[in-house]
Amino acid sequence: MAEILAWLVSFIPRAVVQGIPLLFGSTGETLTEKSGNLNLGIPGVMYVGGISGVIGAFFYDQSVRASATVDGVLDNALYISRLNPVLSICVPFFSCLLGALLMGLLYCFLTVTLRANQNVTGLALTTFGVGIGNFFGGSLIKLSGSAVPSIALTNISAYFHNPILYAPWQGDFGKVFLSYGWLAYLAIAVALAASYVLRRTRMGLHLRAVGENPATADAAGIHVAGYKYGATCIGSMIAGLGGLYYVMDYASGVWSNNAFGDRGWLAIALVIFTIWRPNVGVLASFLFGGLYILHMYIPTGTNLAVKELYKMAPYVVTLLVLILTSLRNQREKQPPQHLGLPYFREER
Repeated sequence: MAEILAWLVSFIPRAVVQGIPLLFGSTGETLTEKSGNLNLGIPGVMYVGGISGVIGAFFYDQSVRASATVDGVLDNALYISRLNPVLSICVPFFSCLLGALLMGLLYCFLTVTLRANQNVTGLALTTFGVGIGNFFGGSLIKLSGSAVPSIALTNISAYFHNPILYAPWQGDFGKVFLSYGWLAYLAIAVALAASYVLRRTRMGLHLRAVGENPATADAAGIHVAGYKYGATCIGSMIAGLGGLYYVMDYASGVWSNNAFGDRGWLAIALVIFTIWRPNVGVLASFLFGGLYILHMYIPTGTNLAVKELYKMAPYVVTLLVLILTSLRNQREKQPPQHLGLPYFREER
């Protein structure tokens, strides 16, 4: 029993840390899809959110370093003392939101205003976002003069990564529930708030009406384009925070091109898994996070082939989710009826 408890205390925090980017991404995508927009560009949005936060943190870090350099030599004590905690958090945080917002606006302009195909636009946005991220990431690496293909913003990331509630004397309870950075708790709060707005407010009712039947919503006086723009842009900003969390918390402020992996795609799959309910996404994201690292906790010996099979766990679950979704008969477990379809007001 003690061994199982020790295993859980070790496994659960790592599963939570892996699941937080998925929670941000799935919450943002759920809001987007409730408006009828299918944004397959979430991986690119998360990537741009991450690099935008890095850009803001990098230039703030460089300005502080410049002010703490005396006669060409950096005074580390002076540098640390001049790092403002509020700016260290706000600069990358709002830079991330701005970058993700621009991606959301680009998607809306193409799909809502110009009525471009949403599937193609989303996939193009993913490719575009990764390319933009790698371009600016490579540029920052050159500016920093790093000898390795990465940049480290360790001092600034400490304000994101260090636990705000955890105390060592709290033992196993502290490790499981209180050992995370503030962005992890923000992700849970945002998911619960999004669920409340969707289910309990007039704004949420209007948003769901736009996603189900925009013609009827338009006839009832609801601004369809406004809700689509608003939900998609807010959803993109929430998803972008997943990229910021990955870099500043999970990776401890280290940016490397193409290191984000496939978390954006898993976040999209998580939306289907949770039946478009952000509150369910809290536990589901931790489940997916656990599946993502399961191969590290199951003994496989020297058999690498078995280990690679365990790495497939989240993708196998994703396929099963898609199959089960297609078999659902209840209306409340189906996606919005107008998901992925452009709205032509002239046809109503």
